[in-house]
Amino acid sequence: MSSFFTTPASQKKRKRDDLTNSKPVKKNRVAVGDSNSRYPSKKNAKAARDESISGSGSEDDEAPRKANDEEVLSSESESEDETGAERRLRLAEQYLENIKGETETVGFDAEDIDRDLIAERLKEDTAATKGRLYRHIASNLDFSATIKTHFRADTLTTTSIAVCPPYVYTVSKDSSLIKWEIPTPVKSPPQRKKKKATTKPPPPARRRPTKLLFTRGNMDGSKNPLRYQHHTGHILTVAASSDGKFVATGGADKRLIIWSANDLKPLRIFPQHRDAVTSLAFRRGTNQLYSSSKDRTIKTWSLDELGYMETLFGHQDEVVDIAALAMERCVSVGARDRTARLWKVAEESQLVFRGGGSSEKRRSAPTEDLTNGEAAIPKTVYAEGSIDRVAMIDEETFVTGSDNGGISLWSLHKKKPVFTVPVAHGLDPPLKPEEASAEEVPDLKVPGEPQPRWITALATVPYSDLILSGSWDGWVRIWKISEDKKRIEKVGVLGKGVEEENGDVEMLDMKEIEGEDKGGGSVRGFVNDIEVFERGDRGKDGLCVVVAKGTEHRFGRWKTVPGKTGATIFEVPARLVASAPGTNGAEPAAKGVNPADVGRTEMQSKT
Repeated sequence: MSSFFTTPASQKKRKRDDLTNSKPVKKNRVAVGDSNSRYPSKKNAKAARDESISGSGSEDDEAPRKANDEEVLSSESESEDETGAERRLRLAEQYLENIKGETETVGFDAEDIDRDLIAERLKEDTAATKGRLYRHIASNLDFSATIKTHFRADTLTTTSIAVCPPYVYTVSKDSSLIKWEIPTPVKSPPQRKKKKATTKPPPPARRRPTKLLFTRGNMDGSKNPLRYQHHTGHILTVAASSDGKFVATGGADKRLIIWSANDLKPLRIFPQHRDAVTSLAFRRGTNQLYSSSKDRTIKTWSLDELGYMETLFGHQDEVVDIAALAMERCVSVGARDRTARLWKVAEESQLVFRGGGSSEKRRSAPTEDLTNGEAAIPKTVYAEGSIDRVAMIDEETFVTGSDNGGISLWSLHKKKPVFTVPVAHGLDPPLKPEEASAEEVPDLKVPGEPQPRWITALATVPYSDLILSGSWDGWVRIWKISEDKKRIEKVGVLGKGVEEENGDVEMLDMKEIEGEDKGGGSVRGFVNDIEVFERGDRGKDGLCVVVAKGTEHRFGRWKTVPGKTGATIFEVPARLVASAPGTNGAEPAAKGVNPADVGRTEMQSKT
């Protein structure tokens, strides 16, 4: 009787004999094409016929496939056999061949010109990967030929602006968010032959942006904040992701709202901040967002997951502005704590840069007289009480703007400013006796001294030498970084910049600010924000500057200036070079012709 542990003899298998003792068994196989086989089977004969018939037509098709497979296998075997140095050399040679192909498509034949272009391109790519300043574009732009276009909606003061070409997003103090589309500027309209004298002239190209979407919040939504999917207070800042998917807004209601850029529908509301959200910045090329707040903290967010990441602590006062570039770091300024802090998010560390100092060397500077009713700049230096604005030039350099009108240049290698431009936007005249005194017969003595205009907006073109600043003096001023990265030099103003002999730009008269906008590049009111983007490949078609403005500051109403609310677009064309490089004083290029093309044709004729 079999049990669970026993097996009946009938179910046991016989063990095979050892293979070493067993003799191999020969099997007779009949080959199809073997001549020794006398009697091939019908099945094998039929298969042989089918194979011969089908093989006659496929041999030609299989030949190139085999050749390609052999090439792939040979390249793979070569890549496996080569060392790391040989692989780097092969990739470098391939990179140079690609650059040569790009230069040959535009018509360069001279070997020395090719060598210079390749060397310049290599330097630019190396500097771009390291995040350093590598482009000097301020001298290549014609700021005097700027075209200005104003656009607005029925809103209050515009507080901030964001750009994701060709779209612009504006926010204002009445909780409104608007999406605009900027038209591409037309260089020169096509010339048409005049058939008759009665024909109408062609309509001018559209310059004013088109309003696409509009959404506005309501103060009544604060009664039920958990269900209300909008802002319930002033919207103070806006930012747009580089891929065009997300728009982020922050306001005085302590809310950070993420919107869909396509239809401006709210995707997520983050109430983590304990005070007003003052500034937003996207990490370049990603959907990582940085937000600063009056609660003295900075928070990081991942919009791919629509989630919160971490909080950064360190500032001793309100964090009023923040900026970021491609690396996982950001720079913030803390208003009255007079510090700028660079946060290395991945390393969980920060660098502190302290401002608030005064330059004793400037006390001996002579008094500069200004025209058009402007007060003279005295010898005294105004102390820095608050750092309000920051913008990054590259990963190691940034600039800040203060309430004493100073623009400071900073480097990671120094804890103090490398260079400071004092009173960059001039001085406000002192108050009149009847404005400063409540007496019926005020004292005729002028009370106080002229006060500097704050830096209310600051912007840069990343990885270049161009800086733009704004205040309420009526102009957007242009600066550039010197080649040694140790000075900030004056360039002019957008549109109507008049350079005097001493290098100063004329201030806009207050009467002109209160009256009509007569200046070609004047901006009436507070400049609350500036955004810049380049036209064409590497800015070859110029620059587009978008300015948000209003009659009051974005954070309060303690000062009002007559002006217009809304935004202004400045189209800055590229400057035409008088002579092509390397031509030794050749004739100037014709209008509308690329100077580079002129140089190429001349080099071809010489060769």
